[in-house]
Amino acid sequence: MQLSPGVRYLLRHTHPLIAPSVVVYLTIKALDSFGITECPTWALVIATVLAKPLLLVFQAKHANRKNERLAVAQGAVLPPLVKDSPWTIIAKAQKSIESGYPADNLFEWTQEYGNSYRFNLFTAKFFVTLEPDHVKAILATQFDSFVKGPMFLSQMDTLLGSGVFNADGEMWKFHRAMTRPFFTRERISDFEIYERNCDTSLSQARVRLTEGYPVEFQDLVSRFTLDSATEFLFGESVGSLCAGIAYPPSAAHKTPASFYNHPSRVFAEAFTVGQETVAKRFAFGNEWQLAEFFGDKIRPFRNVMDNFTRPLMKAALEKRERELREKGEIDEKKDEESNLLAHLVKHTQDEKILQDELVNLLVAGRDTTMSLLTFSMYMLTQHPDIERRLREEIFEKVGPRGVPTYQSMRDMKYVRAFLNEVLRLYPPVPVDSRTTVNNVVLPSKKYGQDPLFVSKGTTSIYSVLYMHRRTDLWGPDALTFDPDRFLDERLHKYLTPNPFIFCPFNAGPRICLGQQFAYHEATFYLVRLLQNFTNFTLDEAANIKPPEHWKLGDSLVREEKIHPMAHLTMYVKGGLWVHMKELNSSEA
Repeated sequence: MQLSPGVRYLLRHTHPLIAPSVVVYLTIKALDSFGITECPTWALVIATVLAKPLLLVFQAKHANRKNERLAVAQGAVLPPLVKDSPWTIIAKAQKSIESGYPADNLFEWTQEYGNSYRFNLFTAKFFVTLEPDHVKAILATQFDSFVKGPMFLSQMDTLLGSGVFNADGEMWKFHRAMTRPFFTRERISDFEIYERNCDTSLSQARVRLTEGYPVEFQDLVSRFTLDSATEFLFGESVGSLCAGIAYPPSAAHKTPASFYNHPSRVFAEAFTVGQETVAKRFAFGNEWQLAEFFGDKIRPFRNVMDNFTRPLMKAALEKRERELREKGEIDEKKDEESNLLAHLVKHTQDEKILQDELVNLLVAGRDTTMSLLTFSMYMLTQHPDIERRLREEIFEKVGPRGVPTYQSMRDMKYVRAFLNEVLRLYPPVPVDSRTTVNNVVLPSKKYGQDPLFVSKGTTSIYSVLYMHRRTDLWGPDALTFDPDRFLDERLHKYLTPNPFIFCPFNAGPRICLGQQFAYHEATFYLVRLLQNFTNFTLDEAANIKPPEHWKLGDSLVREEKIHPMAHLTMYVKGGLWVHMKELNSSEA
């Protein structure tokens, strides 16, 4: 029988939790027995109960003084310490997850403590930064001093297992080496996968629009990216687009049962809820297991996902066994695999490793590009002038009916600038973290700003979302959506001399392997979309409006027309319902 997370936590921590109380109790009773003291029962109870909390306070203060001395010895200082209690920190994190702007709890503290600060959450230490110099150190120049860390690995284990995004050390190197060869230019430029699924996707949209209803674009592109990712990974699509697309809430009764019961929807729903549950774990730090005392809340969803991937994995393993029996051996260099799974089974036959890796790659293959395309559409609804410029370039480089090629994608500079601007203001992964494996000093290039000392075992959080929106890094118009900033003099003024101010795909040794895959897929879909449709507008009735308290935020937050949220990746709460008109021959 598998124990619940909460029970495992208590069993692991019982001794350190009760040891101080036992020592205090026995010490006081011994002193009483020798007549040295005469402690009343009520005082004995209080001293016993408070022993562990007081010890934690003492240990925290002692560690702080020790770190202050170590920092001074290295010419550094400690980051400012957030004064809020652990309970307040948890409450703010939960509010942010449920109704806040993505990671607004982290941004709120920058108003008081600056762009780098630290806080404590029971047994965990955290450091938060929006500084590109620190992000550069974390991801690249001091890469060996930072790992995912035991807390992150435990929080993500049920969902991602030991896959490439949830592994450190040799296991991460193994996954990276195993998958990298498949992400070659030739592989990621196989546009036939995109074309098939894109055309099916837009056909579904055309049918719904003809009926006079808006299209839920986020769901539409999530199906496109899921079908494309599974075809690339497994050699066959899950066919989620075949299930059709939903009607808006006002006509929900018209959505057939087959839409909800399609196997791909069951898989996708488990996928999404699993990620939402993981996000809630982050709010509790090391103590997340106590919030799931009676059972692992993610396990049932991971089981659904495994039920889907397991037959595909077993089929790939059986195929490998047949090839071994027929050929006697498999030449990994000569045999050309048609999909990533066929490639992976030549490197490992461990079923858990394979299933974990497939789930990890599906998160990357579906959700990140879905997020990019969703917020691209949102920006098209807000900027018709940009839509016109994009179409002009597409028609010039590809034509009104042509199919994008690798070269034409390279030639479409404004399309790439548009996607980069979406990635800047709405990065698919708005927040990420690493954990220090030793004491580190993070440098600063800013005049008058001291280097920061971060102690061993500290979870170091960096938010590219808010770093991408800093006016001192991107200029006074940083909160304005303007693709030209990636083409005009602002590129050379801000980004060229300081490239780490833009990290939508991370950087360094763990930079996203699928970066070009995502650019190609998003570009292909955008081209096809603008070749076929125009006049993109939001449906006022179907879209969920932002909360009233967002009107107190910065200019970009105040002007939001939809409700961005984040679990592992950014998405729109309730979906993105849009109207669009088919492009007629005169407009083409």
